[in-house]
Amino acid sequence: MSQFNTIAGWSLAGGIVALGASIVTNGMFHGERPETMGYVVEGVVEEGGDEEAEMTMAEAFTQVTVEQGEAVYRRCASCHTINEGGANGIGPNLWGKLGRDIASVPGFNYSDALSGIEGSWNFDNMSAWLARPAAFAQGTTMSFAGLSDPLDRAAVILYMNANGSNLPLPEPPAADEGDAEAEGEEEAPPEGDAADVEGAVENEGDAAGAVEE
Repeated sequence: MSQFNTIAGWSLAGGIVALGASIVTNGMFHGERPETMGYVVEGVVEEGGDEEAEMTMAEAFTQVTVEQGEAVYRRCASCHTINEGGANGIGPNLWGKLGRDIASVPGFNYSDALSGIEGSWNFDNMSAWLARPAAFAQGTTMSFAGLSDPLDRAAVILYMNANGSNLPLPEPPAADEGDAEAEGEEEAPPEGDAADVEGAVENEGDAAGAVEE
């Protein structure tokens, strides 16, 4: 009987330990988490977040050169010529393209998607076209994915403008007058500081005289 009681006691104790461990484990894995699950991937805008405004062409033109645009244009050279009188290839010749009507190069067979767009090429709509042709003219046959960097677009547009277009560039954005004034002015001390300093000096003199006496 004594041996039976001992075995029963140990079994009961083991069951209590197992039950306690189960409760603790459930608490660890199913308790409420104070932190947000998952992680943020850098460069991806969270749903509902504000996207950073992209710089305008007027801003971008101040940061690039025609020479840089010539380097970017090499990505286009397999499909487009840009010299005066150059032949059309897979894409139309681009000499003097800016300022001319969209889809107007003689002898080139444009898609309905692009030829249906009215107006002429300017810096802004050329930037939109180069950023993503498929979004600018849905159904276009141009397979180029686009230039996502506004500085790349600004550079190649400068290069295009220098090849037969020569449109006047937009005025660069003016500096914020408030910032300029703030930079040119020293911060004035709060009123009363000079009087406080003068009084402090006088008090120090009085204290020194008291010690000497």
